[in-house]
Amino acid sequence: MQKSEPAILIDRLRDLVEQHYVFPDAAADISRRLAGAAGGYPADPAALAAAVTADLQAVNGDLHLRLLHHEQPLPERAEQDEAAEYAAMADWAERTCGGVAGARRLPGDVGLLDIRPLIFPAVLVGDVYAAAMTLLAPTRALIVDLRGCLGGEPSAVALLMSYLWDHEPVQLTGTFERATGQVRQAWTLAHVPGRRYGRTKPLYVLTGPATFSGGEALAYDVQQSGRGTVVGGRTRGGAHPREAFRLHPHLEATIPVARAVHPVTGTNWEGTGVTPDVAVPADEALPTAYRAALARVAAGDGPSAAEAQAALDAGAPL
Repeated sequence: MQKSEPAILIDRLRDLVEQHYVFPDAAADISRRLAGAAGGYPADPAALAAAVTADLQAVNGDLHLRLLHHEQPLPERAEQDEAAEYAAMADWAERTCGGVAGARRLPGDVGLLDIRPLIFPAVLVGDVYAAAMTLLAPTRALIVDLRGCLGGEPSAVALLMSYLWDHEPVQLTGTFERATGQVRQAWTLAHVPGRRYGRTKPLYVLTGPATFSGGEALAYDVQQSGRGTVVGGRTRGGAHPREAFRLHPHLEATIPVARAVHPVTGTNWEGTGVTPDVAVPADEALPTAYRAALARVAAGDGPSAAEAQAALDAGAPL
C-alpha cells in the first residue's frame, strides 16, 4: 500500500529528529508520538505544520522544535544556500538599522539602547554596535531594552556583553553540541572597537514575553554575572540553537542541535524563561528601570546628579 504524502513527510521528520535533536531520549519519544499520529495528520500543508508542531512540542515543550509553513515556496537546498541566507540576513539587518532601534540619552544622564528585532551577527553589524556603545559610553547609567528582541547570534551576544564588561574576560553561556558531545565556550572579548561601557556603572535590562533565544541569552548572562538588574516580564523560554531542514516546498523543520549551558548554573532558561529581578508588566519596565537609574545617578556627585534629581522630581518623564 502506497503511503500518503503526509506519512512520507512524517517518516523523514522522524529520522531527522532521531539523528539531530540535542536530547536523544526525548527524540525517541517524539518519534514514537509522530509515528502514532501519522495516519491522522491533515494533507493541507498549513494545517499539517500546526498539528505536527503541537506533537513535536508535546513531549518536552521545546519551542525551537517546529514544523514551519511558508506561503512562498522554499528553494531546494544547494551549495549557494548559505550565501543566500547570509544575503537575506544582511538585507534584514540593513533595513532595521542593524537591530539598533534606538540609542539615546535620557534626561538625568541615563542611556537607552533599544535592540530589536534581533541581535544580528557581529560580522554584519559590529560597526553599528560600536557606534551605539561609543555614543552611550559617557552616560552614568544604562538601560538596554530587549522587550522586542526575538533572537540573536551567540557571538554577537558575547560582543554586546563585552561592551558591558571590562578588559578581563569572563565566561558566558556556551552551547553543548550533540554532534561533538562538547561544550563550545563563550567569553567576553579583551578588545572591542569603539568605547566600552564597562562593568561598574548601573545597568538595567528590560525583558518581556516576546524576548526570546539570543535576547534571553544576553539577559541571562547579565543576570548570572551580577552585571545588572533584569526588569520586566518573564521571557519566552527558548535556549536551544537549531538547524532548519526543508521537507516540502512549503514546509521546513527546525530542530535544536545544541543546548545553552551557563558555566556557573550549569543550566539555562529553556522552558522557564529568564525570571526578572524586578518583576513588572512589560509595558511598565522602562519607567520602572528609568526611575531606579535616576535614583542611582542622583546619589552620586556632579551635574549629572542634580539633573537626575530634577528628572525624578518631575516624575521621570520619558
